[in-house]
Amino acid sequence: MGLMDYLKGQFLEIIQWTDDSRDTLSWRFPDEDKEIKRGAQLIVRESQIAQFVYLGEFGDTFGPGKHTLSTENIPILSTLKGWKYGFESPFKADVYYVTTRLFTGNKWGTSNPIMMRDADFGIVRVRAFGTFDFKISEPKLFLKEVAGTDNQFRLDEFADTMRSRIVSVFTDALASAKVPVLDLATRYSELGEALLPIINPTTQGKYGIEITSFILENASVPPEVEAAIDKRSSMGAIGNLNDYVKFQMAEGLAKGGGGPAGSAAEIAMGFGMAQNMMNQGAFNMNSAAGGVPTPAVQGGAAPAPTAAPAADILTPAQVAQTLGVSEADVIASIESGDIKAKKIGSQYRITKAALDEFLAH
Repeated sequence: MGLMDYLKGQFLEIIQWTDDSRDTLSWRFPDEDKEIKRGAQLIVRESQIAQFVYLGEFGDTFGPGKHTLSTENIPILSTLKGWKYGFESPFKADVYYVTTRLFTGNKWGTSNPIMMRDADFGIVRVRAFGTFDFKISEPKLFLKEVAGTDNQFRLDEFADTMRSRIVSVFTDALASAKVPVLDLATRYSELGEALLPIINPTTQGKYGIEITSFILENASVPPEVEAAIDKRSSMGAIGNLNDYVKFQMAEGLAKGGGGPAGSAAEIAMGFGMAQNMMNQGAFNMNSAAGGVPTPAVQGGAAPAPTAAPAADILTPAQVAQTLGVSEADVIASIESGDIKAKKIGSQYRITKAALDEFLAH
């Protein structure tokens, strides 16, 4: 091999990168300790950016196209190297290729619950996960803060590095947006779009990354909050209690009184009658026996209180007053099956017969 062939082999004449991995974000051109000669060809393909780095400082940036390296098109590098009259001799510099295309379907999720202050439920713990699409918008900032000097920075490394940062940005955005938990659990697509303007300034300013799509696939709350949401939905579906009772009565009568529908209608009718009687003052709720309801007597004093209420339909509060316990104790006995009761909407009603049966055991 002649001297000219040897010298030619020591210089880089063509610098290019053909990406066939589909998961590489940045790649450093392997110079093999060779120098770049004057007039070398730099080839940058679509969805690529070539970034020169000289002695740890960022030099010139090249977009897609074929570039001939000369003094005219590397002014920053010329300044960094201190060429007064342009370069004629070969030089060494690192060349990083950065992929600028869109990377889709990247998963994110909260490893620990997010603490939120909600107007309806107070302090709530929320878990969330979903996907996001991103692209590199600031190559220099991305190389500095995310990829570093990695020879080949791939998507799996990005996921390990950025997942916690993305979740942190999402948490801050969610807190500043003050989205109610009820909306968080039912409006995933709208929420993702609403959070983008809050998330992007942070990701672009800190990491040189633009989030083009942020999708919230699921947000879960603790079981007790789910139960409260379900109860609120049930109350909204029932609407006016009187109208609901009338509907139950009509439906039961239409299907006949002998079956379950008839029994439901009879119970509903009894509840409706009791409600009307209480609204009309048929029960005296301020008796001497600690508020135990007794029948109202016109023209004379009320009869002496008895151990059990005189009303046929009782509320848990009335049963609690009769038994001398708290209303919570009565609710617990109902839910355990010790006291038989019927539930209308979110309220329990107990018949006198059911109370007598409980007291007899």
